[in-house]
Amino acid sequence: MIPAAVLSAVEPATTDVTENIDVFLLVVGLLGGLAIFLLGMDRMTEALKLVAGDRMRDILQRLTSNRIVGMLTGGGITAVIQSSSITTVMVVGFITSGLMTFEQSLGVIIGANIGTTVTAQIIAFNVTTYALLAVAIGFGFAFFAKRDVRQAQGTVLMGLGLVFFGMSVMGDAMSPLRTSEPFIDAMTRLESPLLGIAVGAAFTALIQSSSATTGVVIVLAQQGLISLETGIALILGANVGTSVTAQLAAIGKPREAMQAAVAHTLFNVGGVLIWVPFVGVLAGFVEDLGGGTARAVANAHTTFNVANAVLFIGITSLFARLVKRLVPDREDAADAVIRAKYLDPSLIRTPTLALDRARMELLRMANRVRVMLAEVLPAILGGTRWHLLDIERMDDEVDGLHGLIIDYLGQIGRTRLSETSTEELIGLMEATNNLEAIGDVIETNLVGLGITRIDSNLSVSPATRHVLHALHDAVLHGLELSMKALTDKDEEAARRVSAMKQEINALESDAAAHQARRLVADEPDRVATYRLEIDVIANLKRVYYFSKRIARVAVPPAERATM
Repeated sequence: MIPAAVLSAVEPATTDVTENIDVFLLVVGLLGGLAIFLLGMDRMTEALKLVAGDRMRDILQRLTSNRIVGMLTGGGITAVIQSSSITTVMVVGFITSGLMTFEQSLGVIIGANIGTTVTAQIIAFNVTTYALLAVAIGFGFAFFAKRDVRQAQGTVLMGLGLVFFGMSVMGDAMSPLRTSEPFIDAMTRLESPLLGIAVGAAFTALIQSSSATTGVVIVLAQQGLISLETGIALILGANVGTSVTAQLAAIGKPREAMQAAVAHTLFNVGGVLIWVPFVGVLAGFVEDLGGGTARAVANAHTTFNVANAVLFIGITSLFARLVKRLVPDREDAADAVIRAKYLDPSLIRTPTLALDRARMELLRMANRVRVMLAEVLPAILGGTRWHLLDIERMDDEVDGLHGLIIDYLGQIGRTRLSETSTEELIGLMEATNNLEAIGDVIETNLVGLGITRIDSNLSVSPATRHVLHALHDAVLHGLELSMKALTDKDEEAARRVSAMKQEINALESDAAAHQARRLVADEPDRVATYRLEIDVIANLKRVYYFSKRIARVAVPPAERATM
């Protein structure tokens, strides 16, 4: 094994043991082992997301107001994706889309910390002897399997093997430190809980992974390099340090993201402060459970987080009021700027969650298109030139959001996707393009017809206005139904949009017949007015056509051809 090269650098003992330690090889072994550990964690969690990702969102969406269910769900999901920060970001998406309240989300955020303890429990098993065997078997599955799910399962096993192998490398690299007096003295100073917490927090904030800190601490414990109290202090510090990730992720995000990040930080920091005076008590409790120092550190990590969750889950209402006092709700002043509100780059590597964010941004784009469509017919028939130009300018926002969403979806497409996520990605791209096409029809064609009416001083009769409004209302309703179908994955709404075809055709026929009768009437500018009105009808029908294409995304692929 690689660690043998590190051990070979240690000469037989002399009067000064410290001189026999090759610092360069020790650092290389430690950093190399940490890199292998992080690589294994990354491969394992990415594959787990692929295996379970399509179900994570559905589980959270079905949450009730039961805070206990929320806590258990948050713990379960975080145990899979091994990132309490990503769980927090995912929850923010559900808050902003109205699927859960901020108070309801606190149960999930609190439970997320329980999920992170799974890593500590797994790596506390000293099974490094079989690490390379797990890597070999996992690679075999990933390389030879035909199905994506089987490949992902193999990658999970390979990643787990790399985690243990990285720990083995770190352990052997640090084993000479057991006889190093300077190192022993430094570790003795870390027995001060506050200093140990500060070091653990700083290290975790630096490498942005509490799981990596946990791994290093357990390796130190397995080598007998730290006491149980020191290990507990470092683990408590990791809980503080991981909240930095959530704070960084909330910078520049909507208010709900800041509230969730603050809740995450307050929960972690508050929980640590509560336990500082009881580090010795906690150490005595987990020591009585047995299993050695490494197992005791893992048990302390679990005990600490579970106890905090049980304590805080009973006061979530008070906790929510405190967070909202610190980060009050307000209107997002930057919402009028053409920028993404929901497209979070940190979720790209978790495709199912990133696709949800793209869907939310798409709804934002659709709301602007809906306003354009609702206002354009009154503006065509009797609005001012300035009103028409305002509608035209709205399409700049639509075009800007279209570019941002397509770019985000393109980034998701470069990740490893399941078959379901691939279909969803393609559907969202198609819907985004169709929405942009509706905006272009309104901006270029319908607004242009309104300008023509003003320039040519044409007048539309009350009877014709009534006919056009009936068609316009039906088309607007079709667009609203298509967005319900897209955002809620509502198959029934999608079928209703498709079924509206007969209604739209009938309204178009009635309007065309009315226009034919008006054409033979003895009125001024009847031909020019007829052309204007017929073009309005044709473009409204084009909007319905694109709406129907958007709604098709919500139904199974086999059914789309019939819509």
